[in-house]
Amino acid sequence: MSATTLAPRLHGIRHRRITVLLALLAAVVVAVVLSVTIGSKPVPLGDAWHALTAPTGTENDLVIRSLRLPRTVLGVLAGIALGVAGALMQGHTRNPLADPGLLGVTQGAAFAMVSSIILLGVSNLLVYIWFGLAGALVASVAVFALGMAGGRGGPTPVTLALAGTAVSALLAALTSAVVLLDEQAMDVFRFWQAGSISARGADVVWQVAPFILAGLVLAMVNAPGLNALSLGEDVARSLGQNIMWTRTIGVAAVTLLSGAAVAACGSLAFIGLIVPHLARPLSGPDHRWLLPYSGLIGAGLLLLADVIGRVVAPPGELEVGVVLALMGAPFFVALVRRRKPVRL
Repeated sequence: MSATTLAPRLHGIRHRRITVLLALLAAVVVAVVLSVTIGSKPVPLGDAWHALTAPTGTENDLVIRSLRLPRTVLGVLAGIALGVAGALMQGHTRNPLADPGLLGVTQGAAFAMVSSIILLGVSNLLVYIWFGLAGALVASVAVFALGMAGGRGGPTPVTLALAGTAVSALLAALTSAVVLLDEQAMDVFRFWQAGSISARGADVVWQVAPFILAGLVLAMVNAPGLNALSLGEDVARSLGQNIMWTRTIGVAAVTLLSGAAVAACGSLAFIGLIVPHLARPLSGPDHRWLLPYSGLIGAGLLLLADVIGRVVAPPGELEVGVVLALMGAPFFVALVRRRKPVRL
């Protein structure tokens, strides 16, 4: 194919990708509007806008600014983080069933949180988050170190998966043993395990936002190297890629993204697993586009699940983690049965 015919084709592909990206961004904006206005107390769109731009202290202003806005912002951040982390994990492990939990992030956060309750008497949500994030970081480092043991050039997809499975199983067993010893730890763990973005204030958002933003920067830096790795490690080396460095950046990005999201919101199943499968047919294999697509789809899906949880069981609500599990399990089964997964 000559350069004169290739250039218009590449321009067309780029134009289509930008169009899809803008469409996904518009869908997230719609999800944000639904999240702000729908709930046990519906708020008209005009009143919601007034509460954000010119609050006067009315009940609607209080509901929007103190409850729904932090919840929505946290949902957007967590959805983006888990979507991007899932795409990174599937790319690095070459496993279409991989998700961020494969690095032991979820179980590491859970074990650190329940241990802080028993050993240190922690009873504040804002403190739980720091312990959860620290536990996620330590678990990821342990998985990465085990994945490197005995290998050359850094951990491989197989050793990462095996080490992650082993560490996760160990931490899950330890967490179960700990929660049986303390009723308060059991209550906190049970609520956290369900996965929720409710009852989180703006202070929680400010705590996790820097980690998520740092993880997103690392993820985009990692995208070109991940594209090279998708061609095979030998080809990546011939293209001048440092395999060890690429893996390290990828694991660091997954740890920051999923660790912060899990510590703040609990276990949100299926986001990191399903979202890359939804994004990949739209973006193709190029991770420079797959990662932002996955982030936007993750944010929209998480907010949609949260809105559904508010309206299906009035006057109460279902936690978003429960709704995601109910939505995700049959959807993923249908996805596997009806078509071949896109090759990683």
